[in-house]
Amino acid sequence: MRSLFRLLAALVLCIQPALAWEYWGGDRGGQRFSPLTQITADNVGTLIRGWEFRTGDLDARPPEVMKRTKFEVTPLFVEDSLIFCSAFNEVIALDPGTGAQKWRFDPKISMAQRPANRFVCRGVAHWTDDRAAEGAACKSRIFTGTNDARLIALDARTGKPCADFGNAGEIKIDAGMKLAWPGEFQITSAPVTGHGVVVVGSAIGDNRRVDAPIGAVRAFDARTGQPRWTFDPLVHSGIEAGHSNVWAPMSVDEERGLVFLPTTSPSPDFWGGKRPGNDEHANSVVALRIETGELIWAFQTVHHDVWDYDLPAQPTLARIDTGNGMRDVVIQPTKQGFVFVLDRDTGKPVWPVEERAVPQNGAEGEQLSPTQPFPTHVPPLLTQRMTADDIGGLLPGVRSSTCTKLLAQSRNEGLYTPPSTQGTIVYPMTGGGVNWGSAAFDPVNQILFANVSHAAHVITLIPRDQARGFNPPPGHDFGQQEGAPFAMSRALAMTAIGTPCNTPPWGETVAVDLKAGKILWHSPVGTSEDVAPLGIALNTGTPLVNGVAITAGGVLFTGAMDAYLRAFDVKSGKQLWLARLPVPGVANPMTYLWKGEQYVVIGAGGHSEGGTSIGDSVVAFRLPRQGESASLWTRLIDRPGGRFTAKALAAGVVLIVLIGLLWRWRRKRRVAAA
Repeated sequence: MRSLFRLLAALVLCIQPALAWEYWGGDRGGQRFSPLTQITADNVGTLIRGWEFRTGDLDARPPEVMKRTKFEVTPLFVEDSLIFCSAFNEVIALDPGTGAQKWRFDPKISMAQRPANRFVCRGVAHWTDDRAAEGAACKSRIFTGTNDARLIALDARTGKPCADFGNAGEIKIDAGMKLAWPGEFQITSAPVTGHGVVVVGSAIGDNRRVDAPIGAVRAFDARTGQPRWTFDPLVHSGIEAGHSNVWAPMSVDEERGLVFLPTTSPSPDFWGGKRPGNDEHANSVVALRIETGELIWAFQTVHHDVWDYDLPAQPTLARIDTGNGMRDVVIQPTKQGFVFVLDRDTGKPVWPVEERAVPQNGAEGEQLSPTQPFPTHVPPLLTQRMTADDIGGLLPGVRSSTCTKLLAQSRNEGLYTPPSTQGTIVYPMTGGGVNWGSAAFDPVNQILFANVSHAAHVITLIPRDQARGFNPPPGHDFGQQEGAPFAMSRALAMTAIGTPCNTPPWGETVAVDLKAGKILWHSPVGTSEDVAPLGIALNTGTPLVNGVAITAGGVLFTGAMDAYLRAFDVKSGKQLWLARLPVPGVANPMTYLWKGEQYVVIGAGGHSEGGTSIGDSVVAFRLPRQGESASLWTRLIDRPGGRFTAKALAAGVVLIVLIGLLWRWRRKRRVAAA
């Protein structure tokens, strides 16, 4: 029966127009799966660079501005073009085979706004107007959100604004109140479309104030830009809080006419005394009728969140074999490393979710939930508590004294230990587990794949009278949480040499059999090369906020915070190939077929929050054509540690030559003296 199911699934994939990557997540439901099979586990090791395109930002923007960028974009393959946005919301269309620019649109955002989540644009959305005449302007549209909170519609063939949408092609999103500073309110993830509607979320600065802007999701007519509906995830009755917003990518079920929202924690993140109760529908997967905004169902993954454990990942829509038949589901991974699997029509868990008691005795005025939901069938994707045994150090088997002291003086009672004035270990960290890169699902083999990060944060609440004039130490994120009795400080738990307190790996890819409820494999991803002195490449894994792409050819692709694109065998997790990028590709890869050749593409622009080098490239790889092969430099030097080894060898040769010259000079002097 399993073989029959795989055959039927393969046939379904073959008849779908899925050779393109038409949505940010590959398809409307974010499966990040391509049916392409030209690149396989057997030949992926021969991939070579096909082309590289540079946006020009690195040369055109001031260095202090580039230091506030995150190039997290995934291009779309539509209208015979690769279309993507830069960190500054320029929308660019490229020739898929050469990387040559076809058109470019610049919304001219201000460089002085200092957006709360830095300059970033994860992607754009594509929509075709089936009512428009063939060849009409803006029949095929690109929608993009901006860092200054505009929603813009462009003709997908020319890049020109759609004059019939909003005000000359754009809508300025009203935050509903005066912003604390320009950049407090922005759009970072791609809009979604369905049933003639375009839906957009927002990213709002965390921890500045209790009375933050409302986190409403907004929908507009995709043709005219007329408002259709708004939905505020947070029920404000009896509470004082600003936003529970949707900054992460959303998903659409076109057949059901539903849009699925991953919502965030309310403001502020780390103290909720003014928002008693569970804060519905914060920290939830929410299903809305896309045409009207009607609430169909909601499932909450964290009650009364005071850990910044919002939902950062796109809900994955899949059809799975549960053991009791096939069901349409929503798969929601979390920062804590949980995987919730929900019925798509009702939102009820497919497998049991238990309410378990969690640590109590929060800060003064806090009203914690006594329990939190724990899925029982699918195991967590990573450990959820840091102990003394997990502490690493400079040498194997030697624990960092800095981390040992930090752990001993902090509250650390496991998952959901409340923030405190003494400092609380939050593990996984607030950006840990699965982040915006989301998960990938193989519909043929029924396997879920996700990147996860392993690290801890120390969250410290600072009483209000001590917060005035507080000067946070280097590396500490400080939030006033105005309107609350506490400010907050957040810092990674680090050794004295600047590495995470917990032992590696600090980032890895995990494969999960959902039906069996079993982790199949996990593989470290990334090295220390781009951050370590002298470029030393230790196989530690790097934090992985980005996601993966998988193919029917049996290959998984992922970037990391070192400058390599990697390929893994989906069956075993074995690394099969890697290629050097100009700078780290902290973005989701994608793949497409163009003129008979399969390409794999990743945005390589670095990540300022991750401390990487910064760039502005989009790079494509393909199989070699006749007479082509990877260069000797690529095979020997462009590898983790290759540059360090080459420099060390060169230094050794120079030293030997100098020693030889010195020996000859001294010998001549002795001969002359004789």
